[in-house]
Amino acid sequence: MFDPIHLEDSDVELVVQDIVNHHGFDFRSYSRESLKRRITRLIHMDKFSSFRAFRQRVSNDAVYFKHFVEQITVNVTEMFRDPSFYKTIREQILPILATAPSIRIWHAGCSTGEEVYSLAILLHEANLLHKSILFASDINTSVVRKVRAGIYPLHNMQHYSENYSLSGGIGNFSSYYTVKDDYVKFDEGLAKKILLSTHNLVSDSSFGKFHLIFCRNVMIYFDKDLQERALHRFDESLEPSGFIALGSKETIKFSTVKSRFKQWDNHEKIWQKISGH
Repeated sequence: MFDPIHLEDSDVELVVQDIVNHHGFDFRSYSRESLKRRITRLIHMDKFSSFRAFRQRVSNDAVYFKHFVEQITVNVTEMFRDPSFYKTIREQILPILATAPSIRIWHAGCSTGEEVYSLAILLHEANLLHKSILFASDINTSVVRKVRAGIYPLHNMQHYSENYSLSGGIGNFSSYYTVKDDYVKFDEGLAKKILLSTHNLVSDSSFGKFHLIFCRNVMIYFDKDLQERALHRFDESLEPSGFIALGSKETIKFSTVKSRFKQWDNHEKIWQKISGH
């Protein structure tokens, strides 16, 4: 039986600096409280006898470091999360994007991809998927592979189906996937419109210009400096009059880019870039 290991703030700083020195990954702008919680959980989950043993393993074992990144960066997600948000995208944003000859969308921090497939379904039902490309990126290579596979637990589908209906879904949700044992696989017609990449919002550049950027429930794990840097990257990556969609607890109201945007809906975290900026 292992005694609980209590982390000090200085311990988190040591791990963060070790990672920069040994692996070149920069977590220095991530929320310290979030990092402390996730590192503490990982130490207990993997049954380390001491913080020193954990620190040495993260620094010197490349395989374990990959596991560390997967555990530290994973985010909770679901299909059609916050159905009223997706209803707004369906009814108000997609009709505007429909006027473009082609539609480019970036899901930054896509996690395991449930929201990417959600938007692909919305685009299909709006008859826009054929002229759309969804770029999906995440720092976590493990979750990017899950998006590519498009395979999810069957037991989640009832809840996802309810979300789909509440978001204004016009079809039969189960028609978008096939069931195999305890899992489902989403239709290849959706998957082929999704381009995937491992991407670090801290250090990597954008993929180009987009009409819509999703980055939902990602920046809550960033400190203010990294939030600011990410928002500037999104601003630079948006087409004139393009849209950015954030999570329910995220905002651009306190960012230096706020003057370049107007909030589209008072109830949803969707902003439109002001034309000419």
